[in-house]
Amino acid sequence: MNIEQYKQQFSEDDAVGWDCIDEAMGKLYPGQEPKHYAPGLYYALGGDNPLDGISVYESKDHLHFVTYGFSELYYDEEAAGGDHSKYGFELTFRLKKTGEADNHSWACNLLQNIAKYVFSSGRWFEAFHFMPANGPIRLEYNTDITALAFVSDPELGTIATPHGEVTFLQMVGITTKEYEALMQHPTTEECEKLIQQLKPNNELLITDLDRK
Repeated sequence: MNIEQYKQQFSEDDAVGWDCIDEAMGKLYPGQEPKHYAPGLYYALGGDNPLDGISVYESKDHLHFVTYGFSELYYDEEAAGGDHSKYGFELTFRLKKTGEADNHSWACNLLQNIAKYVFSSGRWFEAFHFMPANGPIRLEYNTDITALAFVSDPELGTIATPHGEVTFLQMVGITTKEYEALMQHPTTEECEKLIQQLKPNNELLITDLDRK
């Protein structure tokens, strides 16, 4: 899409990239109205949280989070026709449901903290990158999930937008032992091997806080 086509199709009132994310999620969860979390003050206006929103969809046995903010969300003629939209990805996170009332705030905080790292450092994530969480990914919860790996979301993959490609990168919680093993040979190839070991019993790579 060239700039003239972009200007003909969209106006400054259009949330061009945001709508592309909604469209992808709508295909996966047709008719579902997700719970949506937005910061009290947007980052562009001086807020502390870089992501303009996080939506949470309900699947049969898990919650599916998706971010809005790592890619270009709004009308931007300079971004039209790019190879990649801003950082070129949005994060997703699949969290196994528990018996307790669904508490989304900690997971939203986790996603915002990762966004703060990306926005402040200028570094981004790709499939089979991994990182420590510097403790349990959910504070005040007895979990051995203390690190994260990143994979292409098994159901969303990569989409084309008027601003360029956006890959949905899914965070996958890994245990302390799994992370320590990765650090013996810290390469994307080793991370991919770990993911392949997790997949047979967990095809969608849902994070289970109670997994040992």
